[in-house]
Amino acid sequence: MDLGNVRPDGVRPIVVRVPVEPVEAAMEADALDAVVSAGEVAVRGPLFGVVAQSEQDGQRWRAVTSITAPFPQMSRDSLNSLLWFRAKDGVENRAERRALLAAVTRLETEPVDELTVLGTRYRIVRAEEYAGTGAGGIELPRPTDPEPLSADWSLGSREPEVDADLVLDPDAPLTPALATERLTLRDFVYAGSRFPDFMLRESRRARRTHPDVVLLPATFTVVERDGKGWGPVSRPHTTALGARKALDFLLTWLEPRTRGLIPVDADRLVDARTMAAEDPGADPELVAYAEASERLRSGRVNQLEVFDTTYRIIRTRRMLRWGCDGPEKPRPSDTSEHGPERIHPVLDEDGVVHHDHAEEEDD
Repeated sequence: MDLGNVRPDGVRPIVVRVPVEPVEAAMEADALDAVVSAGEVAVRGPLFGVVAQSEQDGQRWRAVTSITAPFPQMSRDSLNSLLWFRAKDGVENRAERRALLAAVTRLETEPVDELTVLGTRYRIVRAEEYAGTGAGGIELPRPTDPEPLSADWSLGSREPEVDADLVLDPDAPLTPALATERLTLRDFVYAGSRFPDFMLRESRRARRTHPDVVLLPATFTVVERDGKGWGPVSRPHTTALGARKALDFLLTWLEPRTRGLIPVDADRLVDARTMAAEDPGADPELVAYAEASERLRSGRVNQLEVFDTTYRIIRTRRMLRWGCDGPEKPRPSDTSEHGPERIHPVLDEDGVVHHDHAEEEDD
């Protein structure tokens, strides 16, 4: 199928499909309502991840890590680990292990953003994170965003990882709302005095070299406002419930220990809820955290005030810029807190781990 002009200065045509299923039609209506209530875009900054492409993937790429890392080197380290463990446990001969270990060596010494190993092309990619905003502030979760029928608040429960099994297909048909969002974001560039000139130039250049946009699944994050504006206090989550559980953990487990209300060496199952329930004379501050948890667990609560802080569950969105060779890599201005380094023990071609050798090199 000829999809038109996909030169570096061209864009792909967008195939639009009309939603026919009732649930999808309701999600489309929610998206249109969001344009009215939160139609402006607040940029939160870049996120990074690892994607892969093999011969059978065609134009598509597959996410092999969540595209949520705040620095590109964290994604390079994730790729390092992925290849190291594959070399350790996932090969049957020395030649394959040798190829994987050669890639690991490069990742230990160079800020590599792309490499090909055993027929698979790996790339560190850059996504732009943003959120809708309007008169009511940053957009909350939508009524049709997926939620489990029964909320499991136990510490041991787990939600799916962000971007698990995600396939990035620039030619996939889109609903009218998603197609409109994608078209609108094609012209997105940084602007304003908060960005240095070199970042503005990089942003304008990316619009030329990667003129298309691929939208990633929505995520959900806890933010707080304490008089100085909103700031994130959790990582992105797959569901709003996952973000609420992160907030519940913050209020009942982490904050009480940070403030000395619960001993740091207390049993992991001890939290503000258990202590307030067992001790009628518990510290009022501890009781306030337990009561906040009760309010949070009472339903689909997306905003909560505790003492002088307002917490909100927000709906965050991400986009990848896409060019003729696929998704955008990190830009020169995308720096990291640390550089490449060895993060695993030495592994030889026979699959033997040498812990002593690593310790000798550290000395």
